[in-house]
Amino acid sequence: MEKKKIAIIGTVGLPASYGGFETMTNYLTKYKKEEFDFFVFCSKTSKDKQLDQFNGAKLIYLPYKANGWQSIIYDITSICKSWFKYDTLIILGTPGCLVLPILNFFKKTKTIVNFGGLEWKRDKWIYPIRQYLKFTEKIAIKNSTYVVSDNQYFCDYIKNKYEVKSTLIEYGGDHTSVLTPSKELLENYSFLTKKYYVSVSRAQFDNNLHMLLKAFSETPNKNLVLVSNWDNSEYGVKLKNKYSNFENIYIIDAVYDLSKLDVIRSNAKAYIHSHTYCGTAPSLVEAMCMGLPIFSFDTQTNIYTTENKAIYFSSSNNLIHVLNNTNELELTNLGKEMMKISQKRYLWQIISNKYSNIINL
Repeated sequence: MEKKKIAIIGTVGLPASYGGFETMTNYLTKYKKEEFDFFVFCSKTSKDKQLDQFNGAKLIYLPYKANGWQSIIYDITSICKSWFKYDTLIILGTPGCLVLPILNFFKKTKTIVNFGGLEWKRDKWIYPIRQYLKFTEKIAIKNSTYVVSDNQYFCDYIKNKYEVKSTLIEYGGDHTSVLTPSKELLENYSFLTKKYYVSVSRAQFDNNLHMLLKAFSETPNKNLVLVSNWDNSEYGVKLKNKYSNFENIYIIDAVYDLSKLDVIRSNAKAYIHSHTYCGTAPSLVEAMCMGLPIFSFDTQTNIYTTENKAIYFSSSNNLIHVLNNTNELELTNLGKEMMKISQKRYLWQIISNKYSNIINL
């Protein structure tokens, strides 16, 4: 029997070296390549770096960037090129879904749209872009065959606002490893010999890096390692300049080498997750899969992800309080609880099976 042809739209591409959608695409194609023929659209890349295939998936490169203002053109082009060619389209994010009503008029192609989250609420977007994102959210949900959400909070939101049922499919985190530091890393990162808390986050206001930094600047007896793309925004640059001179705060530029990042995370005392608007954040489930105790910003999405069993904070003062009032035994037990949740929910084999199920509906 001929395998179904599945187009995956909305990622930077493969091999994965960017974010949650890319990592999900990597493991979906890896685990399900015997079941489906995958076609993955990829961001603008120089000819010498283009691959024909990865994980058995055919890679299709477009002359547009998958991020920034070009991402809308990138997604729309990918959808239009796929519509009459493949059996199912997995569309990751909603900005390009503007064309779904038009294409549906000509042919009913099976579409699985991953909702992606409440992007229009993020402070990083100017008002016109927020309105566009809000509009395409509605178009995507009303005109796709199936909607996928990565957090129960989003499933509830879609049900209440649009009266549409969505399927909960989260992210995996078991691609991470608990590693001991090499001699070279010990020399490069002096904090590895100390007790420290770690957080990994993009430098944008709704990820609350300012809140973490303020808290640790007022608790000099505790060390914070904060990994971010500091130089990519005015917000990040200002924070980097303001807090670089604190001896207990280690401002680390974004680390894209997974093994190096795993060393930094797995040798930490605990992980601090400060995101506001993400769903099931990849960085959070990765830390849970490493068995790290979790201090999480108090939002409903984060509570769903951690099953209301993490330690929550809502302000700098609140974070200082919970840091000062959590003992070693509590941290050990919390780490075990986070690991238990991750083994039940956040394994890539489980996630891949869920996508396979919805493709085969």
